[in-house]
Amino acid sequence: MSTRELHLNAFLMGVGHHEAAWRHPRTDPRALGEVAHFQHLARIAERGTFDSVFLADGVQIWGDVRHTAANRFEPITLLTAISQATERIGLIATASTGFSEPYNLARLFSSLDHISGGRAGWNIVTTAGDRSAQNFNREVNFEHAERYRRADEFLDVVTALWDSWEDDALVVDRESGVFAEDAKVREINHKGRFFSVRGPLNAVRSPQGHPLLVQAGSSEDGKAFASAWAEAVFTAHQTHGDATAFYADLKRRVTARGRAADDVKVLPGIVPVLGGTEAEARALADELDGLIIPVRAVRQLTELIGVDLTDHPLDERLPEFPPVGHVNGARSRFELVRDLAHRERLTLRQLLGRLGGGRGHQVVAGTPEQIADHIGRWFTTGAADGFNVMAPLLPSGLADFVDHVVPLLRARGLFRTEYTGRTLREHYGLPRPAGRYAATASL
Repeated sequence: MSTRELHLNAFLMGVGHHEAAWRHPRTDPRALGEVAHFQHLARIAERGTFDSVFLADGVQIWGDVRHTAANRFEPITLLTAISQATERIGLIATASTGFSEPYNLARLFSSLDHISGGRAGWNIVTTAGDRSAQNFNREVNFEHAERYRRADEFLDVVTALWDSWEDDALVVDRESGVFAEDAKVREINHKGRFFSVRGPLNAVRSPQGHPLLVQAGSSEDGKAFASAWAEAVFTAHQTHGDATAFYADLKRRVTARGRAADDVKVLPGIVPVLGGTEAEARALADELDGLIIPVRAVRQLTELIGVDLTDHPLDERLPEFPPVGHVNGARSRFELVRDLAHRERLTLRQLLGRLGGGRGHQVVAGTPEQIADHIGRWFTTGAADGFNVMAPLLPSGLADFVDHVVPLLRARGLFRTEYTGRTLREHYGLPRPAGRYAATASL
């Protein structure tokens, strides 16, 4: 095993990441409403010794109800159920700083960390788009930079709440009647621009101290936020060059903050379309793309990048996109789609096909050896610390990856053969953070 270890996260999305997965005969769309389906997926990933499973989330209906398999559980609730069907694999849930309160989220993730024995992680998003805002008493969403200013304060409050109980605050002395040492349980008394929170949290400090902090924004604001807070970054890149540039830039920002470069793991998304031969893999990719419903895909693309393409002819080149500063949505994904369309001179129909597999994440069709080669190259050449594995069909695509790609990665000394830790932080080689108030108490 190399001294540097590859990290793999299984991104679980319904019955597959391809937008037409629910129409394919290898999937069962009725499983979307079954907890057992997701428990089964997590057990497959755990059999492959993945670091974690990840559930995305949003606070609006995504896409077109008529054509979209949209049944979705709230992720922290679902991961709590998954925790009871697994033993070692990490459990990462998306939650928004834009439409939550710090106290509530601190409690939820603390509870998941306790229930799972230290396997919780939080994928921090700021949530773009006005439709989400309209479910929370607002007509329009906050401006892009403002969302990140709110997120920065949100994280300061949440981490303070997680630290509000010192590790040794519990006494549990029946004879004296002392349950907890009150001097070691602190009000945080936060008063800021966005939040006023007294504290303390009504839960003892969790097994990991802080659940693992994950972030997914790759805009300038997103990278600045990640360098301050993130311990893993989920990102999307179409080319090796873009990936290496992002990796180097983020690591530089992290070290400029006084953190070690390896304190933050960079995990690009990969959609592995597997076949016994390259021709079989490409045939499956083409079969899935043939199931795309164009009207639905155009609506989703419009929501994804914040540019209305509903009236653009399918077989004409894409128009010039507005400058990124005019976009108040997910800016990094907008730039990725814009650059892909212009670099390859795509028509709208061609772009829909390129995005159908992973919404901007790289789709790699090939044999297990070719997929392993791709992963190994990016890992060893400064493009990634691991990958967010996004199987196009579930459960079959994830099972194929575990059964045929993981053994190759292990044989090449890139990936673990067994778990050596029990917590998600241990899987990532990260320490358990000391509580901020414990440090002041010792002075």
